Amino acid sequence: MTKSKKAPPKKAPPRSRGILWPLLFGLLAIAGVFAAFAVAYIKLVIEPNLPSLDTLTDYTPKIPLRVYTADNVLIGEFGQEHREYVPIRQIPPILKTALLVTEDEGFYAHGGIAITGVLRAAVANLAGGGMGQGASTITMQVARNFFLSREKTYTRKLYEVMLAYKIEEALTKDQILELYMNQIYLGQRAYGFASAARTYFGKPVQEVTIAESAMLAGLPKAPAANNPVANPKRARQRQLYILQRLRDRDYITDAQYRQAAREELRVRTGGQEFGAHAEFVAEAARQAMVEQFKEDTYTRGFNVYTTILSRDQNAAYEALRRNVMDYEMRHGYRGPEAIIALPKAADARLEAIDDELAKRPASDGLLPAVVLSASTKAVRALTASGDAIDIAGEGLRLAAAGLSANAKSPLRIRPGAVIRVMQDANGRWRITQLPEVAAAIVALNADDGSYRALVGGFDFSLGKFDHVTQAWRQPGSSIKPFVYSAALEKGFAPGTLINDAPLALGSADTGGQAWEPKNDDGFDGPISMRRALAKSKNIVSVRILRAVGVPYAHEHLERFGFGADKHPRNLTMTLGTGSATPLQMAGAYAVFANGGYRVNPYLIRKVTDARGRELFSARPVRAGTQGARVIDARNAFVMDSMLRDVVRNGTGAAAGQKLGRADIAGKTGTTSDALDGWFAGYGANVVAVAWMGYDDPKSLGSREFGATLALPIWVDYMRVALAGKPEVQKPAPAGLALADGDWRYQEDAAGGGVRSVGFDDNAGSSDAVRALSILNGIDVGK
Repeated sequence: MTKSKKAPPKKAPPRSRGILWPLLFGLLAIAGVFAAFAVAYIKLVIEPNLPSLDTLTDYTPKIPLRVYTADNVLIGEFGQEHREYVPIRQIPPILKTALLVTEDEGFYAHGGIAITGVLRAAVANLAGGGMGQGASTITMQVARNFFLSREKTYTRKLYEVMLAYKIEEALTKDQILELYMNQIYLGQRAYGFASAARTYFGKPVQEVTIAESAMLAGLPKAPAANNPVANPKRARQRQLYILQRLRDRDYITDAQYRQAAREELRVRTGGQEFGAHAEFVAEAARQAMVEQFKEDTYTRGFNVYTTILSRDQNAAYEALRRNVMDYEMRHGYRGPEAIIALPKAADARLEAIDDELAKRPASDGLLPAVVLSASTKAVRALTASGDAIDIAGEGLRLAAAGLSANAKSPLRIRPGAVIRVMQDANGRWRITQLPEVAAAIVALNADDGSYRALVGGFDFSLGKFDHVTQAWRQPGSSIKPFVYSAALEKGFAPGTLINDAPLALGSADTGGQAWEPKNDDGFDGPISMRRALAKSKNIVSVRILRAVGVPYAHEHLERFGFGADKHPRNLTMTLGTGSATPLQMAGAYAVFANGGYRVNPYLIRKVTDARGRELFSARPVRAGTQGARVIDARNAFVMDSMLRDVVRNGTGAAAGQKLGRADIAGKTGTTSDALDGWFAGYGANVVAVAWMGYDDPKSLGSREFGATLALPIWVDYMRVALAGKPEVQKPAPAGLALADGDWRYQEDAAGGGVRSVGFDDNAGSSDAVRALSILNGIDVGK
């Protein structure tokens, strides 16, 4: 019989299974408590403390003040942050795509938080025991950049997440992306992609290529360390990575990828660059804006558009610097700027040279260098860039006296001497020096007073004093035309004869000591007023003023904008012993150029805000319409004809010869002992004034005059300013008549007016003067 099998005894469940469900429920309860706590924390702590989004919805970025020429060339920028606000619609699609493909590819799909990215980052952070990964979307980055610190804590991350949701509810995706692309820091003080495009590539963001877009899109990861200026190798690696992602996701073709990868980027490494040398203009605009807007000037993104023309401005800048350096060449070498001891050890020697050159900034091509060896035939020197340069031949001409064997100590060039060097057009080096002499040039549109060019000194970085608007100097003979203009109103005419003979004046005439004015070129006897102005005859000018009367002439000068308190009320006034600025002189000569109207010089054409809204627009008063007439049209015409003779066959003849135009008019000016040299004049509707002198007045040289100092600057500028402008021939206004071959007011044509002056005073009655008059065939009468 078979035995039945016993059923195996039932095994008791393990104890672990017995506690599994309670443990699981316990964990769920803890999680629930934690979730409830988190929700309560968010509702009670986080949400009430979330910042208002007014900063985003009414976004006002810190955009610097920018100053432009009339033809939209950037000439100045003022502010801590380089930033340029550009609407999202103006940003190239390829740049937006390049940014999203590397920073937040699902930007337009998620609601502000990339959940998978957050979970992945959380796991990595828990495993690593810290907060290494952030998984920030662009929306979260906007939240952090605008409202939060960059510290890596869970609390800050929670704020960031909640803010991101809040931002997504308040703004569209394009608005969020626009904020991000205009706010983010991208290295080299550039904030926003528009500013970065100009900083790194010198172009508007609308013009960036695919290759440039990829480079810019790689900057947000590490803008300070891995930008193409600070670390071109890392920036290049990042660029190629982004180009590959664009190709792999079919945003660009394989051909576009290969072309972009090969494209050689021209990265600017020299910092902010401007399109014209207009530092004095930009500073004047800055000061005007600060006066109006105070500290907001530097953050509200104002754009100041001046009346300056970039071509004219560059021409004026180059003309001034070229002719100042020519003056330096004429007047010899002053010696090295310093002498330093050169250590024997190579490293120590280089360190000593670097330290010394760091104290001495370059001046637009005038570089500091330290001499390593020197002889009469060659000089070897080291520049701040570490380049050893050799100077020989013509390059040593200026400093020849300092290289001779018996050169005195202040002039001697020897190893350790700190010198200035520059390259000529052919790349050859020569020794030069920083000028001590100052100079200025200003040009206006004579019809409305708008500035065309303004250069207030040789180098703004070396001296910010604006000689155009701030330098009150004696105008010398350049003031004479205004005295002659007064004389026309008193019956004088270009043909009026004046006695150019010695003149002794007592205290009754001068209000002080006795005075005998002198000419620079002797005496001519009887001379017409026209010819006297062309030859700049001092004694003739004194006789004219004496006849017109100082009070009347003084008041007449005020019509042209000269300050009453700046000019003496005596006969020396006609020799330019008062004070005027180059700008004042330009405004005054504009009256002759435009037919008799006073115009107010103005620099700022318009001001806009960061979004292009116009805040200010100039309303200039034009000559001949609303302009205030200050002299009769006949006066302006006759003076214009006389000033044209100055450049046709007088002291300004070089201007007429070199420019080859018949409508050039102007006047030289040289003060006593040649302390100041001037040329003021105009052609077509351009009026310009050039000046040269020392800030601490001293003689410019016994052979220097306005014609050698200022006139060359004026001519070099006007050659560019007048290019393409037709010559202006002015018709004679009504009320003028030709009498004895020259113009005269019609009421004086039939024998009236002043026919001669100075032939009955103490000098005019001499036998010598009468003999000269007879020889010249002139009847001086009485």
